[in-house]
Amino acid sequence: MKKARSLLQSFAFAFDGIWYSLKTQRNMRIHFFSALIVLVAAPFFKITSTEFLILIFTISLVIVSEMFNTAIEAAVDLATDKYHELAKIAKNVAAAAVLISALNAVVVGYFLFIARFF
Repeated sequence: MKKARSLLQSFAFAFDGIWYSLKTQRNMRIHFFSALIVLVAAPFFKITSTEFLILIFTISLVIVSEMFNTAIEAAVDLATDKYHELAKIAKNVAAAAVLISALNAVVVGYFLFIARFF
Protein backbone atom coordinates (compact mmCIF):
# COMPACT_ATOMS: atom_id res chain seq x y z
CA MET A 1 0.00 0.00 0.00
CA LYS A 2 1.25 3.46 -0.90
CA LYS A 3 2.07 5.68 2.06
CA ALA A 4 0.24 9.01 2.12
CA ARG A 5 2.39 12.09 1.95
CA SER A 6 2.23 14.70 4.61
CA LEU A 7 0.96 18.13 3.67
CA LEU A 8 4.43 19.50 4.33
CA GLN A 9 5.97 17.01 1.87
CA SER A 10 3.44 18.01 -0.78
CA PHE A 11 4.40 21.67 -0.37
CA ALA A 12 8.08 20.74 -0.49
CA PHE A 13 7.55 18.91 -3.80
CA ALA A 14 5.69 21.92 -5.21
CA PHE A 15 8.49 24.29 -4.17
CA ASP A 16 10.99 21.90 -5.74
CA GLY A 17 9.05 22.32 -8.99
CA ILE A 18 9.21 26.09 -8.74
CA TRP A 19 12.91 25.98 -7.93
CA TYR A 20 13.61 23.56 -10.81
CA SER A 21 11.78 25.88 -13.22
CA LEU A 22 13.71 28.92 -12.03
CA LYS A 23 17.05 27.08 -12.15
CA THR A 24 16.66 25.52 -15.56
CA GLN A 25 14.33 27.74 -17.58
CA ARG A 26 15.65 31.09 -18.77
CA ASN A 27 12.17 32.31 -19.69
CA MET A 28 10.88 31.50 -16.20
CA ARG A 29 13.58 33.72 -14.73
CA ILE A 30 12.59 36.47 -17.18
CA HIS A 31 8.92 36.12 -16.20
CA PHE A 32 9.72 36.22 -12.48
CA PHE A 33 12.00 39.24 -12.87
CA SER A 34 9.39 41.06 -14.96
CA ALA A 35 6.70 40.23 -12.39
CA LEU A 36 8.88 41.57 -9.60
CA ILE A 37 9.42 44.85 -11.45
CA VAL A 38 5.69 45.22 -12.12
CA LEU A 39 4.73 44.44 -8.52
CA VAL A 40 7.31 46.88 -7.14
CA ALA A 41 6.22 49.59 -9.60
CA ALA A 42 2.48 49.15 -8.97
CA PRO A 43 2.28 51.29 -5.80
CA PHE A 44 4.22 54.12 -7.47
CA PHE A 45 1.64 54.19 -10.26
CA LYS A 46 -1.23 54.20 -7.75
CA ILE A 47 -2.61 50.92 -9.04
CA THR A 48 -6.00 50.26 -7.41
CA SER A 49 -6.82 47.07 -5.52
CA THR A 50 -8.87 45.76 -8.44
CA GLU A 51 -6.07 46.56 -10.90
CA PHE A 52 -3.56 44.91 -8.58
CA LEU A 53 -5.72 41.79 -8.49
CA ILE A 54 -5.79 41.80 -12.31
CA LEU A 55 -1.98 42.05 -12.29
CA ILE A 56 -1.69 39.11 -9.88
CA PHE A 57 -3.97 36.94 -12.04
CA THR A 58 -2.10 37.95 -15.18
CA ILE A 59 1.30 37.21 -13.64
CA SER A 60 0.00 33.87 -12.34
CA LEU A 61 -1.28 32.96 -15.79
CA VAL A 62 2.15 33.53 -17.33
CA ILE A 63 4.02 31.66 -14.59
CA VAL A 64 1.62 28.71 -14.66
CA SER A 65 1.76 28.58 -18.47
CA GLU A 66 5.55 28.48 -18.36
CA MET A 67 5.49 25.70 -15.77
CA PHE A 68 3.04 23.61 -17.83
CA ASN A 69 5.29 24.18 -20.84
CA THR A 70 8.28 22.93 -18.86
CA ALA A 71 6.34 19.88 -17.64
CA ILE A 72 5.13 19.01 -21.14
CA GLU A 73 8.63 19.36 -22.58
CA ALA A 74 10.03 17.09 -19.86
CA ALA A 75 7.31 14.48 -20.39
CA VAL A 76 7.84 14.48 -24.16
CA ASP A 77 11.61 14.19 -23.71
CA LEU A 78 11.05 11.27 -21.34
CA ALA A 79 8.74 9.53 -23.82
CA THR A 80 11.07 9.76 -26.80
CA ASP A 81 14.55 10.84 -27.74
CA LYS A 82 13.74 10.65 -31.44
CA TYR A 83 12.11 13.25 -33.62
CA HIS A 84 8.38 12.74 -33.87
CA GLU A 85 5.85 15.11 -35.37
CA LEU A 86 3.48 14.68 -32.40
CA ALA A 87 6.29 15.51 -29.96
CA LYS A 88 6.98 18.66 -31.97
CA ILE A 89 3.29 19.59 -31.92
CA ALA A 90 3.03 19.05 -28.14
CA LYS A 91 6.07 21.23 -27.47
CA ASN A 92 5.06 23.95 -29.95
CA VAL A 93 1.49 24.18 -28.66
CA ALA A 94 2.75 24.41 -25.06
CA ALA A 95 5.16 27.16 -26.09
CA ALA A 96 2.35 28.95 -27.93
CA ALA A 97 0.27 28.92 -24.73
CA VAL A 98 3.11 30.71 -22.94
CA LEU A 99 3.40 33.20 -25.78
CA ILE A 100 -0.32 33.99 -25.67
CA SER A 101 -0.30 34.44 -21.89
CA ALA A 102 2.81 36.67 -22.12
CA LEU A 103 1.20 38.80 -24.85
CA ASN A 104 -1.89 39.07 -22.66
CA ALA A 105 0.35 40.29 -19.83
CA VAL A 106 1.84 42.96 -22.09
CA VAL A 107 -1.64 44.17 -23.07
CA VAL A 108 -2.83 44.23 -19.44
CA GLY A 109 0.33 46.08 -18.39
CA TYR A 110 -0.11 48.56 -21.21
CA PHE A 111 -3.67 49.41 -20.23
CA LEU A 112 -2.95 49.58 -16.50
CA PHE A 113 0.28 51.58 -16.68
CA ILE A 114 0.19 53.67 -19.84
CA ALA A 115 -2.79 55.76 -18.74
CA ARG A 116 -0.75 56.97 -15.78
CA PHE A 117 1.93 58.37 -18.08
CA PHE A 118 -0.54 60.73 -19.80
